[in-house]
Amino acid sequence: TTRPLASSPTLAFSTSFISVSLSVSTMSISSSRYIVRNTHSNFTISPLSFLLRHAPSRIQHPAKAFFSTGGTAGFQTVGCVGLGLMGHGICQVAAASGVHSKVIAYEKEQKFLDAGHDRIVRSLDKLVERQKMTMQFANDTLGKIEFTTDIDALKDADFIVEAIIENMDLKEDLYTKLGSLCKPETIFASNTSSLSIAEMAAFSGRPDKFVGVHFFNPVQLMKLVEVIKTTETDPVVFDKAYKWVEDIGKVPVTCGDTPGFIVNRLLVPSLMQAMAMIDRQDASVNDVDVAMKLGAGHPMGPLHLADYIGLDTCLYIIQGWVDKYPDEPSFFIPACLQAKVEAGDLGRKTGKGFYKWDGDKRGDPVE
Repeated sequence: TTRPLASSPTLAFSTSFISVSLSVSTMSISSSRYIVRNTHSNFTISPLSFLLRHAPSRIQHPAKAFFSTGGTAGFQTVGCVGLGLMGHGICQVAAASGVHSKVIAYEKEQKFLDAGHDRIVRSLDKLVERQKMTMQFANDTLGKIEFTTDIDALKDADFIVEAIIENMDLKEDLYTKLGSLCKPETIFASNTSSLSIAEMAAFSGRPDKFVGVHFFNPVQLMKLVEVIKTTETDPVVFDKAYKWVEDIGKVPVTCGDTPGFIVNRLLVPSLMQAMAMIDRQDASVNDVDVAMKLGAGHPMGPLHLADYIGLDTCLYIIQGWVDKYPDEPSFFIPACLQAKVEAGDLGRKTGKGFYKWDGDKRGDPVE
């Protein structure tokens, strides 16, 4: 249910929303706000989210009817830890799949929980506006999610996906807590793109019930999910995780616990090789990228991609691999990457890297 903002003087934050016009009706609604009730938190939701409960829709959603079966994996309750760039997308996709009775969205701090909630609302807003989803379906999706800062809410989850920052110390603390908190049957899955699944599994105290599920950005659109098993992963547990990926409409591939799994193990060293060519002055930034686009059929060149990912992120990943696998010749740090990160030129996010950037619009190469 919804109720006016004025009736909740204890609301912890405020977010402005612009007017929304819907092609599915003649309604237009102003920037008034509403609150949706959750077990542990109250949230401001956009006018569109309020309309999801009240306005008619002529959009026909092609997906299956919204119901809860647990899917072929049998997970009724799924937990999502971390609602950042990747986590909010995983949470949204899990809720939209219709196979779970509840999706628990957990963040340790309220400000991050609020930000994750808003990201999901904006994503659903866009899907409805583009007629990719009915208002009722979006409403049902949001209604499946329980937003909370109480970690105890995860104790009875069947499957928990972690998508917090790539810091092993933080992950150790989280999995140590979850291992002692959650029911014995709970399966843990990390969305890490570069850290060892086996190490995190050891922290949890239940390495047989631990897998990796590496999604790709943006989660709502990218179909691939790498499902990673260690030498200690129970085959039954792995099969459940693999089936869950299928249940939520993604395409799973299987990989062992190797650095970077499949995609990043091939991708990151190729980015480093492109940067090494810049260090050696073998070719220009523009020519490297044009060559890989037209010669290899890539949608963007490796240096463009590195800028888009974030040069600090690229350095963080390769530095971790260099430190852990010093004898692997494909793991090395190009001088130009180190220099740009030290100068604060991180690519798209700072407006300058191998290219000049204006928001998400790429400009000319940096001379």
